[in-house]
Amino acid sequence: MIIDGVEMRSVAPGDAAGLAEAFARNRAHMAPTEPTLFRPDAFYTEAGQRERIEQQLESWAAGRLLPYVFVDLAEGTVLGTVNLGNIQHGPLSSGGLGYWVDRAWHGRGLATAAAKEVCRIARDELGLHRVEAGTLVDNLASQRVLAKAGFEQYGLAPRYLHINGAWRDHCMFQRLLHDDPPVAL
Repeated sequence: MIIDGVEMRSVAPGDAAGLAEAFARNRAHMAPTEPTLFRPDAFYTEAGQRERIEQQLESWAAGRLLPYVFVDLAEGTVLGTVNLGNIQHGPLSSGGLGYWVDRAWHGRGLATAAAKEVCRIARDELGLHRVEAGTLVDNLASQRVLAKAGFEQYGLAPRYLHINGAWRDHCMFQRLLHDDPPVAL
């Protein structure tokens, strides 16, 4: 999918250097919303991203994760990621949406378009019933992205994730995709 000159495509081993640069470039900006205990200095290196991509591709092969990357087509620069993780089939038939976009690209609709596309894939290709996402209570920009992508807030999860050194409350969102019976695998 191409959005405003940016391609959303499956992550590949060759993305390690670009992801390392993108994470490093956005490190200070993203720190308030990141699980800092799980972001050691090695995370921001090409080797660290290569290892992360290998883990993502293993999860993809197992059907638990759809990892995507945003790439500026004009410059080849990585501008962020979007993924559908914790994919469950059967009675739950659900997955969790996660995304981030390079600070310089905020406000251009990239995250909203990607969230909509991931929901389309979840519904049409995976047969999932629901996609969920959580945001920090004060992350109003991300909450706007989710609302524009058709998500509804359904609750508050106290001390949901360990973010930037403390357990943080999260607003919980979901988008129901259909009411068909679950797909039997």
